[in-house]
Amino acid sequence: MNETRVLVISDHEPGLPYSKGTRASALMVTGLSSFRAYQVAEEVEHRLHALEMDAVSRAELDAITVEVLRNLAGERYATNFLRWQEVATLRVPLVVLIGGATGVGKSTIATQLAVRLGIVRVSGTDAIREVMRAMLTSQLMPALYTSSFQAGSALREPPPLTADKVIVGFREQTAAVAVGVNALLERAALEGRSTVIEGAHVVPGFCDVGPYEDRVLAVPVVVTIEDEDVHRSHFVSRSGMLRPSERYLDSFENIRKVQRYIKSQALSHGVPVVPNYGLDQALAAIIDLVMDAAAERNPAAEVAVSNPGAATAPTAVIEPEGVTQ
Repeated sequence: MNETRVLVISDHEPGLPYSKGTRASALMVTGLSSFRAYQVAEEVEHRLHALEMDAVSRAELDAITVEVLRNLAGERYATNFLRWQEVATLRVPLVVLIGGATGVGKSTIATQLAVRLGIVRVSGTDAIREVMRAMLTSQLMPALYTSSFQAGSALREPPPLTADKVIVGFREQTAAVAVGVNALLERAALEGRSTVIEGAHVVPGFCDVGPYEDRVLAVPVVVTIEDEDVHRSHFVSRSGMLRPSERYLDSFENIRKVQRYIKSQALSHGVPVVPNYGLDQALAAIIDLVMDAAAERNPAAEVAVSNPGAATAPTAVIEPEGVTQ
C-alpha cells in the first residue's frame, strides 16, 4: 500500500486533497469525540489507499465513511452522519438554546457544540444582561444588577410568605433577560444565521420559540449536574479566575435551588434535560436531539436513513448518558 499517494476529492475544480483533519471535524457532528473522529478519518484514508484510488467523489467518500463508522463506532454514529447531510439541506437556521444553573458547564458545552455543528455565532445571556444594564439603571431594574442566584436580594417588594425569594428574584431577572433572548431568535430568523444561545436565563416558559417555529429550527435543552459534590467541584476549579470561587460556594444552596426550578420548568414544558456527566456524553446527547428535531422538521431525513444498507456489527460503541424528557 502506497500511502504517499495524494487522494483528490474530484467534485471540485481543481480537486482538493483528502484531509484527515477536515474529515475528522466533519465527523464530530455525529457525536464522536475528536480522538475517535480522527481514528475514523484515518481508517477512511487507509480504505481509499487499499482501493488504489487517486480520486474520489464526495458521494463515494461519504459511502466509505459510513461503512467505517458502522465498523468502528456503531450504527448510531453512521446514522447521525447520514442524517446531518439532510440537516444541511434545511432552508432555516438552527438555533440551539442551552439553559441551566450556574456551574453546570453550559458555556463549555455551547462552545464545543458550535465547533462540531459548524456554527460561528454563540451568545450568552450574561452578555444580554450587561447590555440591559447599560440601558436600565439599578433603581429601575435592580434584579439585573445581581447574579442569577442572588436576585432575591434585589426584590423591590418582599415576596409572599409562602414563596422562596431566591426563585422569585430569579424569575424576575429571567423575565427581563428573556426579552433579549427572544430578540436573538428574531435576529437569527431574519438573517438566516444559525446560532447557539446559552445561559441561566434560557428557561423554558420564558423563552418562547413558538413565534419562530416556521423560520428557525429551535432545539431547547436544559443541562444539569445531579450530583451535588460534582457540581460543587466545578466552582473549586474556578479558583484563580476573575470571579472567586468562594462567592459561588457561599451561595451553593441558592444555585441548587435555581437548578431545581429550571429543571422543573423543563419537565413541565416538555424540554429535554441532559445530565452533564462528561463533556463528550453531553455533546453526543444534544447532537442526537438536534438530529431528531431536524428529522421531525424534514421527514426526508428519516427516509434517507431508513434503509442505509446492510449494517456491520458495531464495535466499541460509545453511548451518551441519559436524556430525560
